[in-house]
Amino acid sequence: MTDFRGFKGAAKPLDDIDLPKLGARISVGEDEIHAVIDVEASGGAWDRQGRPKMLFEPHVFYRNLSVAARDKAVLAGLAYPKWGEKPYPADSYPRLLQAMAIDETAALKASSWGLGQILGENFAMAGFASPQAMVLAFLDDAEAHLEAMVAFIIAAGLDDDIRRHDWSGFARGYNGPGYAKNRYHLKLATAFAKWSKIKDTPWSPADAVAAANDNAAIDASPVALSRGDKGDAVKGLQVQLRDVGFYASRLDGDFGAATEAAVRAFQKSRGLAVDGWAGIKTVAALSAALQTAPVVVVAVPEAVVVSEPAPVPVPVDKPAAPVTAPAFTEDQILTMIAAGAAELLRRKAA
Repeated sequence: MTDFRGFKGAAKPLDDIDLPKLGARISVGEDEIHAVIDVEASGGAWDRQGRPKMLFEPHVFYRNLSVAARDKAVLAGLAYPKWGEKPYPADSYPRLLQAMAIDETAALKASSWGLGQILGENFAMAGFASPQAMVLAFLDDAEAHLEAMVAFIIAAGLDDDIRRHDWSGFARGYNGPGYAKNRYHLKLATAFAKWSKIKDTPWSPADAVAAANDNAAIDASPVALSRGDKGDAVKGLQVQLRDVGFYASRLDGDFGAATEAAVRAFQKSRGLAVDGWAGIKTVAALSAALQTAPVVVVAVPEAVVVSEPAPVPVPVDKPAAPVTAPAFTEDQILTMIAAGAAELLRRKAA
């Protein structure tokens, strides 16, 4: 079983600058981000014990279990097929621990985590290789919660809705088709109206560019791959991140939210400055990690909404076929990265 350290870590709160900085990734301000985290987690990432806010959902646990494990969980009162059958307790962690003793991964998938209450089933859409990786990242820094929330919004195609302030459309995608029963869309609209009247933290995308140019996390590289880059160099980076267990999305050569989240998670795991730029130090650390890391191939699941149950799947004998991707040697990957870097320099010089 994974050591989650009692689900307690550094529990670093958000910095004021985190909200406009991450909101800029989906072209919204901090007011829209505030609205979502206010409704999802009352604006706070941690419970009174310093653990990520978490809600264990028995109906989700039910659909993630094998038949034998499901019978055991139902008998223990930890799983049932339909949402809303029983009220939730004030503290979900005791039930989570009991559920983990039956099936750790299923229990983590059945819980909604952190500021954005990201359902564990949606770990890949939030930019992680496993629900365990997502939960571990959430223990130390609320910024990781926010990054995962923004990545999920992009992956679920809800960024247009939040930009338009279409709170019904956003609520339907984020909280499920039954959102209106809980007035979820109205709560979002009310929270947004409240924050719209409060002065924002001064910030612009130009500030991020200036900070990145001065930050050692660029790794002292003449060219660093970063958000918005495309091509073989990015694809090679994605392959490396996948092979060391930090990337589970498409190998499309597009440095988007999922790739940036994977780079940040890897940088944090290696004690590098965390900025999402893949420069020489990050690439070197990846190369070193590849010497001992097994190849990890993860199938990316469909989005699962937080508050509404999905149909119970019919058990099958054969597992789903894993996502496969062309294999590259380390030399080929480094060559692709170098070629992409050269192309970026040529474009910037043009």
